[in-house]
Amino acid sequence: MSLFVGRGTPRSLYDVVSEASSAVVIREYSSSFGLASRLLAEPVRTQVRNVYALVRVADEIVDNPDPTLAREARATMLDWLEDDVRHALRTGYSGNLVVHAFARTAIAVGIEDDVVAPFFSSMRTDLDTTRHTPESFERYVYGSAEVVGLMCLRAFLAAPDAPPDRGHQYDRLAPGARRLGAAFQKLNFVRDLSDDHDVLRRDYFPGLDVEAFCDRDRDLILDDIDADLRAAAAVVPDLPPSSRRAVRAAHATFAELATRLRAASADEIRRTRVRVPTAVKLRLAVGAIHGGRS
Repeated sequence: MSLFVGRGTPRSLYDVVSEASSAVVIREYSSSFGLASRLLAEPVRTQVRNVYALVRVADEIVDNPDPTLAREARATMLDWLEDDVRHALRTGYSGNLVVHAFARTAIAVGIEDDVVAPFFSSMRTDLDTTRHTPESFERYVYGSAEVVGLMCLRAFLAAPDAPPDRGHQYDRLAPGARRLGAAFQKLNFVRDLSDDHDVLRRDYFPGLDVEAFCDRDRDLILDDIDADLRAAAAVVPDLPPSSRRAVRAAHATFAELATRLRAASADEIRRTRVRVPTAVKLRLAVGAIHGGRS
């Protein structure tokens, strides 16, 4: 267990700047997440942004397509990042603004090594693995996406409006949080099928021949994603009010992307990056605000 030195220390100017830096990362890298996160109440909004900013930095290390950045250099950077995170979880401080913000959140909400270690393990997999088996795919999705859902769930349940039996609630809601993270990751794999295969030389879906990708392949993958989305939707009404609307908006956006991918031909998915227009995202966000249990 982390020592969590510094728990409860006053928020300093450095803390404020670190959290502002994480907000910039999210704003520039993810318009969909940035929009949904605005529906989170504070302090959950800042905490979830701090989690996602660290995820984006790690992703950038392994996914930057610059061919001059050698595998060894990426591996060293990822090792440094993981070591810095572990140090910050023990001390409460880091010289890296994004890591510092993440550590503040982890200490505050109870994110520990049981989810941090699998995340970095999956990131490290991207340095060497080009094709996945069913087993390695399952491990990868868990470490790269499902644990991120679990980290966010820790923040949701640490909110002032969360029920007092937070340990019980976490165990009950964790499967849904994992399934929402898995759906998001798999949707990205479908949407980025060409870039992953042609640029990064990675084929994530086990047994899929990307060169022969067809409508049947698309439908089989999306059927699996739809099952994840249904399982996630079942637990959204039980989230605290401070996070419920934002998760509902994110879920609606993922479901809309799945619908648009199913409507696109396999050839179109291979040639273009299917997106949800900003106007549609805004409409879905409004629906999340006014729909269901508030």
